[in-house]
This record gives sequence, C-alpha cells and structure tokens, in this order.
Amino acid sequence: MSHSSEIKISERAPRRIGVVSSDARDKSRKVVISFQAKHPKYGKYLKKRTVINVHDEKNESHKGDRVEIAECRPISKTKSWVLVRVLESVGEVEATSIAADIT
Repeated sequence: MSHSSEIKISERAPRRIGVVSSDARDKSRKVVISFQAKHPKYGKYLKKRTVINVHDEKNESHKGDRVEIAECRPISKTKSWVLVRVLESVGEVEATSIAADIT
C-alpha cells in the first residue's frame, strides 16, 4: 500500500532534525533527537534524547544519516512522522574518506 500519495505535510507542521539510529525495517526508521535540558533544582545540564519512529517511503535514509522529519497524520500505531529529506549521508562521508586514504 502506497502511503506517499495519501500523506499531506502542512507547511506549518512541526519539523525536527535528528540522526537515524535504526534502518532494519522496511519503510520505517528510528530517529534520535538529542538535546540538553537544565535540571530545575541543581542547574546542571543533562543530556536527553527523544526516539521517534518515522515513515520513509523510498528507503532513502540509512543508519547514521542526519535527516529532517515532519509531523503528519498517524500512519500506524507508532508512526506519526514522515521523512522530509536527508541532510547528511554517512555513506557519502565514508566514500570520501576511503577515496582520500587511497590517494
């Protein structure tokens, strides 16, 4: 079933940038959004993260890629976000570093 024609992303829809942590499933990704929050009493900054299940219709993202995601209608029980674009691909970085090592 093709969801890409049915999914409408509003221009005002919330968007986030995160890193793909899992690409094991077909058309689904786990994206981790890391941030720091200040402790209310002690004032120390704590590292926190949010894990979001994202719909990737074309399977274009892979583990380690930085991606932009947008909120949409619920696609399944856990997926309410859709992949907008891949900002930085790990495969391109690895290919560049391998080429540099050879020369």
